[in-house]
Amino acid sequence: MINLQPDDLQKRVFSGIQPTGNLHLGNYLGAIKNWVNLQNEISSIFSIVDLHAITVPQEPLKLKSSTHEVAAAIIASGIDTNKSILFNQSSVKEHSELAWIFNCVCRIGWLNRMTQFKEKAGKNRENSSVGLYGYPVLMAADILLYKSTHVPVGDDQKQHIELARDIAVSFNNMFTSENEVDFFTPPEPQIIGEATRVMSLKDGTKKMSKSDPSFASRINLTDSKEEISNKIRKAKTDSYPLPETIEELKERPEAHNLISIYSSLSDQTLQEALNEFSGKGFSHFKPKLVDLAVETLNPISCEMRNLLKDTREIDKILKNGKIKAREIAEPVLKDVKNLVGFVN
Repeated sequence: MINLQPDDLQKRVFSGIQPTGNLHLGNYLGAIKNWVNLQNEISSIFSIVDLHAITVPQEPLKLKSSTHEVAAAIIASGIDTNKSILFNQSSVKEHSELAWIFNCVCRIGWLNRMTQFKEKAGKNRENSSVGLYGYPVLMAADILLYKSTHVPVGDDQKQHIELARDIAVSFNNMFTSENEVDFFTPPEPQIIGEATRVMSLKDGTKKMSKSDPSFASRINLTDSKEEISNKIRKAKTDSYPLPETIEELKERPEAHNLISIYSSLSDQTLQEALNEFSGKGFSHFKPKLVDLAVETLNPISCEMRNLLKDTREIDKILKNGKIKAREIAEPVLKDVKNLVGFVN
């Protein structure tokens, strides 16, 4: 949870999720579940970041359907669009405009240090798009366009928040006079929850991913009760009982992953979950995890299916979110352009 202070009415959260389809338990625990809690504590803006999605090749019709699917998952999970703003990124043109300005603030050396580009590009770096390379600059624009102060992220995104902070400081130095208040406040990363990085059910050393060829490696938000149950019961474990301390889990990746999932779904700390199951084997633990996962995820999958039967309601929600988002973004970008020296 964010530790709120008396002046938090001035604070704002921004977070985004890519419309890649097949959302899984890792997406839910790493992002969406935390969003639901945050919306009751702080001004919240959530975006389906479809501009980020096209940094790698996308099939247009699939991108549209995935955008609807992700929106349905967010709504079904409990995001209240009367409290929060939900929209798809490409519908707010200010994101792209601010990203270009930030391209002229960011330094190539900063981007060369981004480890995620190296991981995603792999051996085909020379054939990767400029968009994939500049992805973190657009992410900085997403955050700073709304003067966001907090960004809930996983461990693998912290480096991008550091870049956003560097860009904010650099912009202030370039375009804000010494006797003026800084225009951008460097945002703070927020690592929330016990399962910030959910791992594969078949290999506790690899992140849960929709690209894994094994369907048994992940629990999709659209999975039935039976599929959830079967995947958890067949999840890789070791032959030892669950330990008493977190320290003892460090060399047991599969055990660590499953108990982390349980603790996050049950809103407990990792140690509290261990206190409940220490000394017990997986034959005792797994049925408890099955019951909890089914109880949490099945209502979400059912509501998702209802929303996706007719996507007009989803489109209406996204359109209303776009209008609300632009009410914030448009004046911020106007001020940025004035500072840069553009004639508006």
